[in-house]
Order: sequence, then structure tokens, then C-alpha cells
Amino acid sequence: MPGVTERTDTPPAWDERTQLTTFLDYARDTARAKCEGVSAEDARKAPLPGSPLMTICGLISHLRWVEHYWVQVMFLGEELVGPLAGATDEDPDPEMRQAVDVPLPRLLTEYEEQSAHYRRLLAEHDLNAAASRPISDGRHVDLRWVMLHLIEEVSRHNGHLDIVRELVDGQTGV
Repeated sequence: MPGVTERTDTPPAWDERTQLTTFLDYARDTARAKCEGVSAEDARKAPLPGSPLMTICGLISHLRWVEHYWVQVMFLGEELVGPLAGATDEDPDPEMRQAVDVPLPRLLTEYEEQSAHYRRLLAEHDLNAAASRPISDGRHVDLRWVMLHLIEEVSRHNGHLDIVRELVDGQTGV
């Protein structure tokens, strides 16, 4: 069916890497599916009074930049670029605030392209490979942990997308 994101959580093989990749792709595809058919206006609405940055655009932007942080910055050791580089205590989520000015289709395309790039890039590394940078407690997590963390992160924000989508236009059940 055109316009509907195809997704599955059933891997084509049962090795650990294929299972991790399948679940990460499933979570990413679910995020994109939750955005299908939302209007440009509704994609920018922040329906939760205590969370003015919690918009569909903001959440997709956050997912994109969180993956950038964990793959490129923490795992590969590259420098932090993009909106997260400007995060402060006063503005901890600039990627969500700045997303209000970016059309949702562009955010989704960038997220999808980045996901495909990371899928190829992570395939080149062993699951036991240590991250270049340590997490806050000084340990260097491995690629397996990074992938599991991204599955958790994307899945948690899919719940936020569920709530925001239902509040802005009544759509449920994706």
C-alpha cells in the first residue's frame, strides 16, 4: 500500500546482530509510520502544556540527533556537530526547538537517510567493539550496548509520538 511504512520485528535470521538490527529498524520505521498523514500544522503543535518542545517535528529531530550522538560522537569518537553542540542547561534540547522551522517531510527524509547510513556503518564493526568515548561513569560501552540503547530510546519516544499524535489530530493505533 503506497504511503504506508512497511515494518517487521521478525528478523530474517536469528543471529544476534540481525535481531538487534531488525528491532532498531522496526522502532525507526514505527516512528516514521506514526508521522504518516499528519498535517504540517499538526506536526508543529505542542499539545502538552508542560512540554512546549514536545511536537512531532521535535521528536523526529531528537531521534535523528540522538542517533548522531551515540553513533558518530560516542561510538566513533567524532566531534559533536549540529544542534546538540549548542545544548546548555538553559536550552538542553535545541534539536527539538529548532525543528519547528523544518518541514516534517525533510526531517523524516534526513532521519531515514541517516538510519540507512548508520545501518551500513555499524555493520562494519564487531558488536564487542568498544566505543571511542566513555559514558558518564567512565566506562566504554560496546556497539551492542549502543544498539540496545538506541532501540530503547527510539521505542520510548514512539510512545511520546503516540500521545502527541492522538492529541493533535486524533490518530491512534500505528
